[in-house]
Amino acid sequence: MSTSDLKLNIFRKIDSLDEKQLTEIYGLLKNLIHGNYELNDWDELSEYQKNGIVNALDQIESGKGIPNEQVISKFRKKYTDV
Repeated sequence: MSTSDLKLNIFRKIDSLDEKQLTEIYGLLKNLIHGNYELNDWDELSEYQKNGIVNALDQIESGKGIPNEQVISKFRKKYTDV
């Protein structure tokens, strides 16, 4: 695959993303370009931390998660009424 083919393929994939995915990709690319991208972070976690992350992902995938907007709304109400 030539460089121009690769760029075109990447552009097409990015062009098909929704706003949330595009924002996430932008953050990843920005970190990668600025050298803040570290693949070994997972390896530095303890087994307890890794298990906690895996369990959290499993809960989210099974529909047990709470949307961020709902959590933020709850705490804004709680702390603005004080």
